[in-house]
Amino acid sequence: MSDLNATAAALLGLLHDGPATGGQLVAGAEERFGAFFSVTRSQVYRELPALAKEGLVRLGKQGPRSSQQYVITAAGKKAFKAWLSSDAGPDHLRSPLILRLVHAGTLTAKQRASLVEQARGAYAEDLDAAKAAIKAAEDPYAKAVAEFGQAHAKAALKLVDAIPQA
Repeated sequence: MSDLNATAAALLGLLHDGPATGGQLVAGAEERFGAFFSVTRSQVYRELPALAKEGLVRLGKQGPRSSQQYVITAAGKKAFKAWLSSDAGPDHLRSPLILRLVHAGTLTAKQRASLVEQARGAYAEDLDAAKAAIKAAEDPYAKAVAEFGQAHAKAALKLVDAIPQA
C-alpha cells in the first residue's frame, strides 16, 4: 500500500496503541476522533483485510465470539509514519446536516423546524463534550484537536441559529 488512505491511516494509528479487534477499532475511532473523522464499521472490516494483505497488520489473538485481534507490523508502523509526514492534502467536510439544509426546501416547515432543533440539540451536546475534552487534554495536540471540536460545534450552532424560525 504505497499511498495509505485516511481510513487505513486512522486504523494504523489506533493499532499503534496496541492490538485491537475490529469492534474495538470502531469504538476507539469514535472516541478518539469521531467528532471530525468518521470511520464506519463497514470501512473498518473492509480495510483490515487489505492492510493484512499488504503486510501492514497481522492477525493477533482470537477472541471471544470469533473476534479477531489485529496487530500493527513494522511495515505498518513505517507506512503510518510516512503517511503522517506526507502532505495532508485538502480537507473534505462531510456534514449530513449541511447536506440536509441544502435540500431543506423539499421539506415541510414542520420538518425543517424539527431538523434544525435536532441539529441544535446534537451540536449542543458536541459542544459540552468538546469542553470536557479540552479540560481532560493531557498534551497540546489533544488540546488543539479538542479546541477544534469546540469551534466546529460553535460554528454549527451559529449556522442553525441563523436559520429563521417559521
